[in-house]
Amino acid sequence: EPFEAMIIFVRTKSATEDVAERLRSRGFATEAINGDLGQPQREKLIAQLRDGALDLLVATDVAARGLDVERVTHVVNYDIPTDPESYVHRIGRTGRAGRSGEALLLVTPREKGLLAAIEKATRQPLAEMELPTAEDVNARRVAKFHDAITAALDAPAHAVFRDLVLGYTREHDVPLADIAAALAVMTRQEPGEFLLPPDSAPPVRERPARGVGGPRRVYAVYRIGVGHRQRVTPGQIVGALANEGGLARADFGRIDIRADYSLVELPADLTKATQRALTRTRIAGQPLNLRAERPSRESGARPGTGRRGKPAPSARRTRRPA
Repeated sequence: EPFEAMIIFVRTKSATEDVAERLRSRGFATEAINGDLGQPQREKLIAQLRDGALDLLVATDVAARGLDVERVTHVVNYDIPTDPESYVHRIGRTGRAGRSGEALLLVTPREKGLLAAIEKATRQPLAEMELPTAEDVNARRVAKFHDAITAALDAPAHAVFRDLVLGYTREHDVPLADIAAALAVMTRQEPGEFLLPPDSAPPVRERPARGVGGPRRVYAVYRIGVGHRQRVTPGQIVGALANEGGLARADFGRIDIRADYSLVELPADLTKATQRALTRTRIAGQPLNLRAERPSRESGARPGTGRRGKPAPSARRTRRPA
């Protein structure tokens, strides 16, 4: 999630310190604010958040009373509040001064009752989100890395360091790409690997065809080259693939639309001719470039609905208007 400033709500004072420390260790400008801090210290942290010296503030409900910072674009409910009033107060910390904001809520299966109480009190269902995969995280990290390189090319000191690098490569006979990689390693602050290992592939899912006791169909996940940026919907995807590939609605499983691509469950035994026809298919003027991605995840979703059908919610989002 691209954000400007963020407040993360937890239930206890000890949790503010624990979560803040974990975020700091990953390179985020983060501080904890709780009831143990005096008023001058709280005001100082809020001023730092307002001025951009801090990007994340981990807070308890009591400590965040009256916290009003325009640049807060996201509120994360790391711990779900135990009453709807606290939830409304929390999400009111974003979307200030005529701006809009996002509120994210982490929910465990046993907290579904609290979630239902919040939805009833706010009269607003919270849309379920799918937690990012390792592929999503890595794509975001690579994009930020590329943006940082582009910005550094225009820095005033670029010419000085360029001469130093060229001198090093002449003296040590080291390729420029290896020197650039070494410099990137030197600037890394976050611990651990830059790219996450891929998620383990789930087993192939079998699901009965229409009718009780019928033959079981094996579904696989296929990737297509359109997503949210192209404003596609599950209905458009089903319609285009069905028309061009001669598929029936029962041939579709889950449809997971991501930022720049989508994952679609289709029969694993698609013929080569059908795959070629679907590869040439276009949606919103964009070629689909269909390719097999991986075996399908376990799902209870109805075919072609576009829902993920997970057994329990993992994250919820609501948009906070001004």
